[in-house]
Amino acid sequence: MTIGFAHAELIAVLAAVTGGEPRVMTIRSGVALPSGSFEMGHRTLQSGLREWVQEQTAHPLGYLEQLYTFADRDRNNEILGGRTISISYLGLVREQAAPGGGRPGWHGWYEYFPWEDWRLGKPAILRGIEPSLMEWAGRDLDRREERARRVAFAFGLGNAAWNEDLVLQRYELLYEAGLVPEAGSESGPGRSMFADHRRILATGIARLRAKIKYRPVVFELMPESFTLLQLQRTVEALAGLTLHKQNFRRLVEQQELVEETGDTTSETGGRPAKLFRYRHAILEERSLAGSKLPLSRN
Repeated sequence: MTIGFAHAELIAVLAAVTGGEPRVMTIRSGVALPSGSFEMGHRTLQSGLREWVQEQTAHPLGYLEQLYTFADRDRNNEILGGRTISISYLGLVREQAAPGGGRPGWHGWYEYFPWEDWRLGKPAILRGIEPSLMEWAGRDLDRREERARRVAFAFGLGNAAWNEDLVLQRYELLYEAGLVPEAGSESGPGRSMFADHRRILATGIARLRAKIKYRPVVFELMPESFTLLQLQRTVEALAGLTLHKQNFRRLVEQQELVEETGDTTSETGGRPAKLFRYRHAILEERSLAGSKLPLSRN
C-alpha cells in the first residue's frame, strides 16, 4: 500500500455586485481564486483564509461562510506526488480596489459562465453548447439515454425548465463531455481557470443563487441605502433572470425586509426615487427562514 500525503488549501469565492453585474475577486489576472495553504500558524481555517485574502488582494472581508470541501482523488493541483484538499469559503463584499500582491482583480461571473445569464433571454452561446452535449450523449450506446436525460434536466431542454440553481451540474457536464479547456479541450465556452477553480466558482454561484431565496444575504452586497430598483437589479444579476417588477416590490414589502430612509435620489434618471435600508431589527423579530427575497420570474 502506497502512503502519500495531503496538502490542505484554503480558497475564497468573494462575490460582489457592481453596476448591476455580479463579480468575483480573482488573482493571477483572472486565472485563479484567492487561495493559500492552511499553515500551522493559522489559528482557525477562517483566520487562515482571511490572512491569505489580505496578502493577495488587500480587500476587506465581511460575511463569510464555509462552502464545500473538494478532495477528489483526480483533482488537478501543483503538489507533486501528493493530494490537495481544498476547503472553500463564500464571501459577500462590496467591491473596492484591491492593491494586494497577487495580481488581484474583479471579473464578471458571466465571463466564466456566459450560458448562465438569461436576463436578455436565452444566451446565444447555448446554440453551440446544446448540440455538442447531445452529440457527446449519443456516443456511448449503453448510456446515451441516461446522458441525454442529464443534459435535458441540467440545460432545460425538451419538457424540462431552466433551473438557475444547477450551475455546478451544467459545468460538470461540460467538463465530463470534454468541452472545456480544464478537461483538455483546446477551447471551449467561457473563460477557463487554473485547475478546478472554475468548478469551485460554480459551486459558490449555485450556493448564492439558492440562498437568496430563503436568507436575506443579498443585503450584504447592497450599500447602506438603495432604491427598490437597485435591489431588484442586484437579485436579477445574481439569479441571471429578470423578475416581474410589481410582484417583486409587493413581495419585498410583504416580507418587511426594508424600510424607507426618508430620503430620495435622482440618480435613476427619472423622477426622484425613494431610498430604503435593510431592517436589521428583523433578525430579532423573526426566524431568518421566514425572511427571503422573491424570485418570481417575468
